Amino acid sequence: MSKILFVLTGATHWTLADGTEHPTGYWAEEVAVPYLALTGAGHEVAVATPGGVLPTADRGSLGADANGGQENADKVAAALDAFTELKNPLALADVDLADFDAVYYPGGHGPMEDLAVDATSGRLLVAALASGKPLAVVCHGSAALLAATLTDGTNAFAGYRATAFTNTEETLAGLAERAKWLLQDRLTAAGIDVQEGRPWESHVVVDRNLITGQNPGSSADTAAALLAQLA
Repeated sequence: MSKILFVLTGATHWTLADGTEHPTGYWAEEVAVPYLALTGAGHEVAVATPGGVLPTADRGSLGADANGGQENADKVAAALDAFTELKNPLALADVDLADFDAVYYPGGHGPMEDLAVDATSGRLLVAALASGKPLAVVCHGSAALLAATLTDGTNAFAGYRATAFTNTEETLAGLAERAKWLLQDRLTAAGIDVQEGRPWESHVVVDRNLITGQNPGSSADTAAALLAQLA
């Protein structure tokens, strides 16, 4: 059995270019689906957030429309309710990577607000990458990679192939024109080779111990790739 650390956003909003606070948090499917896959395979999961704050689910991720119907929405809600560690998160600053066998960052727009600029998270990501332990990231969770800077100022993930929520998907979601910056653009500027799949379709990129999924629909395949590296 392995122990996997889920690092979740502590943000409840995403500040747009005009200063508007867009309500958000973590994306439910991106937490629930990997949680079920990993615990179903017998692994243990813990949760950490900046400051140990209780993570908030983006309300938009809980409805039937976001989950392909009410039945799936109910399954996601039940999984989150059973995920007791969500109610008892560790403070990210107190995390010791040595206690975990893998690290997973789900998305939601929340990471665009906090994890993208969180130095503690950045140091954890640098250490996880260097350790060779599986590191999985989905959707806007990839914003956290932007804080993973080395002592020379370069990004630890520069030169890696990865994927993330794309400019096209942000446009289709209706928020691209209102955003201060776009995730795909920032990752590319950091030297990361962003591999873009079709909008909304599952797309997973594996480069060494880095596993990235493009969007919420990539959650199951990202979890499967993580399980394969843990085997």
